[in-house]
Order: sequence, then C-alpha cells, then structure tokens
Amino acid sequence: MMARDLRHLVSDAPRVMVVDGSKLVRKLIGDVLSRELPNTQLVACEGLAGARAALAEGPVDLVTTALVLPDGTGLEVARAVRAAGQQAYVPVIVVSGNAQEHLESRSFNEDITDYFDKSLGHSALAAFIRGYVQPEPIPGARVLYVEDSRVVALATKRMLEHSGIVVTHAISVEEALEILATQRDEDDSPAFDLVLTDVYLKGEMEGGDLLAHIREKLGYGKRRLPVLVMTGDANAKNQSELLRAGANDLVMKPIEERPLVTKTLFQLRVAKLPEQRNLDA
Repeated sequence: MMARDLRHLVSDAPRVMVVDGSKLVRKLIGDVLSRELPNTQLVACEGLAGARAALAEGPVDLVTTALVLPDGTGLEVARAVRAAGQQAYVPVIVVSGNAQEHLESRSFNEDITDYFDKSLGHSALAAFIRGYVQPEPIPGARVLYVEDSRVVALATKRMLEHSGIVVTHAISVEEALEILATQRDEDDSPAFDLVLTDVYLKGEMEGGDLLAHIREKLGYGKRRLPVLVMTGDANAKNQSELLRAGANDLVMKPIEERPLVTKTLFQLRVAKLPEQRNLDA
C-alpha cells in the first residue's frame, strides 16, 4: 500500500515559535528545527511577553514552550496562541523536565496539544517534532490493536495502515493476551512493536487489565512494548490512573487520524532510540 503524504504543516517554510527562559534550550530546539526543517522561520522568545509580541506580528505554525517562564507560564503562552487570530488549531507543545508528572496529574488544559519530556534527549525531541511537522511512515511496524467494535476497528486500522503499519486486531483482552503469549520473537521479546487498546471492552477484562498484565506479568517496560490507551473518559483521575499504571500515552476518543498517527509513530521511534542525554545537558 502506498503511504499517503503525512505532512501536517501546509507551509514549506513554517514559522515556529520556541519559548524558553534558557538560551541554551532555545538554541538546542532551534538546531533541531533547522536540521529537520531547513526552511523553518525560527521565532525564539525568552518569555510570555516576547511570545505575545511575536504573535502580534503574524501567525505561527507550531509552538514549543517551557512550562515555567521568567514572566509567566507555558499555559499562558498556550492561551495567548489560542486567543490570537487564526491560531485555534496550531500545535502547542510543552517541553519540560517534569512533563510526565504534570501529564499524570492531568494539569495540562485543552490549550496544550502535547508534551515532551526533556529527559528523553535530543534525538527523541527531533523525532517528536518531526512527528508534528513531517511524520515519516514506518513500514512493517507491528501493532496489536484491541477494540471490540468492528466498525471503529476498521476505520482506526485504516488510519494506521496509511503509515505502513501492520495491524493485528483483537476483539477482547482475552484474545490479545493469547496472541501475546503465542506470538513471540526468538529472544522471547514481544512480536509487536506497540499495543493500542481501548479502555472499555466486552468480556471480563478491560484495557486496564491488559496494561497491568503487560507491565507486571510479562514485565515489558514502556520502551520494550509501548502501550497507547484510547479513552473517551474525561475524568482526570481515571486518566491519571492509566498513565501511572504504565500507559505511554492516551489517545482521546473520538479517534482523529492526526493525533493517533503522531503519537503512534513517536512511540515507535522512541522505543528504538538509544538512551540520550537530557535536553538540558
């Protein structure tokens, strides 16, 4: 199957705003953007005031921001982006050393598109940014997908297959566990590169049970077998419990192709990367 053009930015010379109080971090992110997108128009801002001034000068295509700034917060930057004309759908990404903690506590609001944890390092940041501006298909990547609705499964499966991903569909946790038990590589590693599961499923077991089995019984960590959990539950406590139980990330329902593909490709790439220095190092 021919992979479709996955570009998320329309402009060949996107205007990307980087907001961070650290000159070093601004340079590092700028270097990543220059390498991944040679025609990027970089707008580097030290804080909230600079970001607001830059937004007044014209629209941007992507924003990365630290959570804590000299004169405000990343959340205020996100609100400023949304308030600016024609900025409603611009990706706003928090780059932070404690992003995972804030993600688990669900303290990010709807103005934040996604987050990146600095501890993952430079290469992961490059993969992450590429996922939002020029995601590359990963032909042959293997995903075990657990969904009891065949209609939903068909549509979601097609979204993933557009990126060259090979999808094995299971209709229940019980079937998924049987597949994981019988399909393994020679070194006893899982035969899949990622698991994508709904939370609420027919049968005695749900997505949380599958997640617990993968992390506790099988002993597969987040990099050895990433797990993305699909949920339509807006309850922040329930979302936090899934992340603390070992979900790599959540995909909110109803499923949209862009966030699904972006998050899936990012987790697949990070799982293959060697451990990197912290972005601040």
